[in-house]
Amino acid sequence: MDAGFFVQLAASAAAVGVLVAIAAWAKIARPVAPLDEHRARAILAEEFPGRAVEAVWVASDGAGALAKSGGLALVVCRVGDGFAARQIPWPQAVSATFRNGRLSVDLGDIAAPRAVITLPSWPPKSFDGDLAA
Repeated sequence: MDAGFFVQLAASAAAVGVLVAIAAWAKIARPVAPLDEHRARAILAEEFPGRAVEAVWVASDGAGALAKSGGLALVVCRVGDGFAARQIPWPQAVSATFRNGRLSVDLGDIAAPRAVITLPSWPPKSFDGDLAA
């Protein structure tokens, strides 16, 4: 082994160290703030422009939300260090599994296969609209 090998090894190690330091300094893996109704509506407006949202139910832990928009349910769920928004038919959301205060909605998407939303009850009694629509 010659001196060139050791110089290249040292330079590579220094470059990796600099990249790790930048990632730590930038706090790339920062925690996500809990979702509230205002932020959920903002995400829905950005992801589904032009859709009128009739009602929004935000998870107790702030990790997701579900909204009714006509015959569709708009679902916002935490994925990684952000939120994913998907739309499913409203009857599928109404018939989703609800056990122990957790609504488990099958999204049928490989990137976000299931959304688990913590709610006090489902279907909600506070919504006076047609839940079966």
